[in-house]
Amino acid sequence: MRVGVIGVGCTKFGVLERTIQELAFEAVKEAVEDAGVSREDIDISVVGTSNTRGYELMPAVPINEYCGFAGKGPIRVEAACATGSAALYTAYSSIVSGMADIAIAIGVEKMTEVTTPTSLAVGGRSGSYLWEFHQYGTTFPGYYAMHASAHMAKYGTSPEQLAMVAVKNHKNAAKNPKAHFPKEITLEKAVASRYVAYPLKLFDCCPISDGASAVVLASENKIKELGKEAVWIEGIGFSSDTANVAKRGDYSGLKATVEASKMAYKMAGIEDPLKSLDVACLHDCFTIAEIMAYEDLGFCKKGEGGKFVEEGRSDFGGDIPVNTFGGLKAKGHPLGATGLAMIYEAVKQLREEAGELQVDLKNYKALTHNIGGTGHFGWVFILGV
Repeated sequence: MRVGVIGVGCTKFGVLERTIQELAFEAVKEAVEDAGVSREDIDISVVGTSNTRGYELMPAVPINEYCGFAGKGPIRVEAACATGSAALYTAYSSIVSGMADIAIAIGVEKMTEVTTPTSLAVGGRSGSYLWEFHQYGTTFPGYYAMHASAHMAKYGTSPEQLAMVAVKNHKNAAKNPKAHFPKEITLEKAVASRYVAYPLKLFDCCPISDGASAVVLASENKIKELGKEAVWIEGIGFSSDTANVAKRGDYSGLKATVEASKMAYKMAGIEDPLKSLDVACLHDCFTIAEIMAYEDLGFCKKGEGGKFVEEGRSDFGGDIPVNTFGGLKAKGHPLGATGLAMIYEAVKQLREEAGELQVDLKNYKALTHNIGGTGHFGWVFILGV
């Protein structure tokens, strides 16, 4: 059974003076109106939120009630930074199973209610708490700093190449009114910024953001019945890796990305992603994450990710435009919302509704890549029309 996206919604990302329920409602309202259906038409609601920095212990209950889905919201999922993708998969599965004709996936996070040190501490506990955080106090900048150090030592990746990811994504975010940081930066400013966790600097790191996104899915039969156009989910891949980062054999890439992409490519019938895809939304929580993703997804050979961005191959006019809306780096990264925000962006591109950020479409296919933790969860979706 084919499942298609018929509606998408996304709030602005940033420091937002709204409750988690109000954020979710804003995204849901846009998605439902975009789908042209009513709340009564939706059979099931899946809420994705880590809610590790908020005050609602069971956030799906008040979120569903506030959004008009009381009685239709029995599921809450969590997969760290990949929570939105897990919510999408759960909603997709409810349709494929025959239990629902129309489903909505909601991703939402309110992250700025606590201080930055508290947020970093909570994030650090998302790995293997008793072994890594409890023993060493590792935070996510620290985790990705290890990846950056390994990649730089093994392949010669430079600080300037890392900074080029930030410059590209900020340039795109400057044209995105929903971005947390809608402003350009220079390479010189990025390279000169202070260290957060060596070798990662301030502009190598994504912000702590509030925000929400939502996606309405429907079965092929229901889409035909409604007489609607859809963006189809053509491929899904998922994987994970050991929670104990110290047990991993290679720090210059993410095994979860490699395995998830192979699964998604096989399902979608893709042999060469650069020849099949028009645009990609990659998980760039840190600049090194985007560079590793180029390689792990097969956009370039291992060790060539730095050159890939330096040569403009991930920019407009290059081999494949990446993070055209600004990515996590500049658009923002509210954990539960990120994966679904990627779907929002891919759908906007495939519908040719991206305005100044529109890419040239040849294949009408897009990829989203969402990582939870440092490869603790990995999701890849292929969308097409």
